[in-house]
Amino acid sequence: MRGQRNPLTFRQRDLARAIRAAQAAGLRNARVTVDPGTGKITVEAGESQRLESSDLDQELAEFEGRHREG
Repeated sequence: MRGQRNPLTFRQRDLARAIRAAQAAGLRNARVTVDPGTGKITVEAGESQRLESSDLDQELAEFEGRHREG
């Protein structure tokens, strides 16, 4: 009999979501680990790269400039 596989405890999409969420939160160099027994996904914060409000204003102005109707 061939070796049986254990049921998956996590899916790749779960891991991808955790990574995207960390990036969206402004985390850089975050460490993502998965416990193979339980499937628990842990994201440990590395450095945080938050934008200052003036940077946000500049980003918004550039976005609006690219997406103006007309």
